[in-house]
Amino acid sequence: MIKAVADTNVYISALNFRGVAEEVLAPARKGEVMLFISAPILKEIEGVLTDKFAWSEKDAQRAIAGIKKFTDIVYPKEKLNAVKNDAADNRIIECAQAAQTHFIISGDRHLKALKTFQGIRIISPAEFLRLIKG
Repeated sequence: MIKAVADTNVYISALNFRGVAEEVLAPARKGEVMLFISAPILKEIEGVLTDKFAWSEKDAQRAIAGIKKFTDIVYPKEKLNAVKNDAADNRIIECAQAAQTHFIISGDRHLKALKTFQGIRIISPAEFLRLIKG
C-alpha cells in the first residue's frame, strides 16, 4: 500500500476549496492509501484555519477530528533542518521519515525544490493523482 504524508497546504486547500487537494485525500478516506500526520502538522492546520481563514475554533477542531479519522498519527523523534527557509516544512519531512513513507505530497516550493529526502519522493498533488490512477 502507498504510504504518504500530505503537506499542510493540501489539507487547507481541501477544506477551503475542495478540488485537486480533496481528490488527494479521497483515497485515504477510502483506505486505499495510508496517509500519515503528526501533532505539529495538525496544530499548524488548525492555526491556519483560524488565523488565515477565520474559521471558528470549534469548526477548526471539528475539521481536525475529521482528519484524524482517515490518517495515522506518528510521533517523530528526530528533529530535522532540511529546509532552511521554512521550519514548518521540516515537520512534514520529520513525519514522513518517522512513518517511512514513499511520498510527501506538497505544493510548497521549498519542499518541491528538494525533490527527494532520504528516498522519500516529494511530489505535487497532481503528480500524486497521476501516479495512483496509473
